[in-house]
Amino acid sequence: MRVAVLSSAGKDSTYACWWALMQGWSVESLVTVHVTSDDSMMFQLPNTSLAGLQAASMGAPWLPVLSEGVEESEIDDLEAAIRGRCDVSTAFAQVRADSPAVNFPEELVLQDGALEVDALVVGALRSDYQKTRIERMCERLGLISYCPLWHHSPEEHMQSLVDHGFDVRIVSVSTDGLGEEWLGVKLDEQSLSKLSLAAKRNRFNLDGEGGEFETIVVGAPHLRHTLDITGRPQWSGRRGVWILDSAALAAQ
Repeated sequence: MRVAVLSSAGKDSTYACWWALMQGWSVESLVTVHVTSDDSMMFQLPNTSLAGLQAASMGAPWLPVLSEGVEESEIDDLEAAIRGRCDVSTAFAQVRADSPAVNFPEELVLQDGALEVDALVVGALRSDYQKTRIERMCERLGLISYCPLWHHSPEEHMQSLVDHGFDVRIVSVSTDGLGEEWLGVKLDEQSLSKLSLAAKRNRFNLDGEGGEFETIVVGAPHLRHTLDITGRPQWSGRRGVWILDSAALAAQ
């Protein structure tokens, strides 16, 4: 089975990529939608350019896709890119301009032309809005749609990330119970316990499915290199983001 993985560099899509590899499938490309505006109904916003480093670490091609984040047009932008109807060089140039802290390695291969795959793997958890649009797109493309994390228990999913050695960092927070001190935090047994307690006290989703927080993954079982990153918190009232100062593949 040849598959592409829709990847934001966050915990769910990175886990879904690893899951696909564990099935014995060939991951032909990571596909990342780079939103050029400040909002999106479909896709993660912060630090998605790190998916390019993940692709290079895996030795897989990367397909960056530009989208203005306009509702109902985002999926059209993704479909056009999968069909090979976008200028990948222009998209990559825009990603580099918007992500000056990321040092893309020479070994990064950009996906050239239409994806020749059998399926698309997506890390959707419980968003019917996202899942139904992905499935309809896959029907038009003649692809199978896989959502291996769909309706998984938040507690089991988060614990599995820790148990299997995913190096997850929190890069944005926007809910009561999560303050500036959470920005840049690594998910481990101790921080997961604190996050679980905060989620129960403040009634937010432990897995961040409601947008309470977003993540990046800098190390995982299927990544040959970890990602070497530095950053700093930027707090504004009741929400904040972790700003990348530098990001590159770590030397072996």
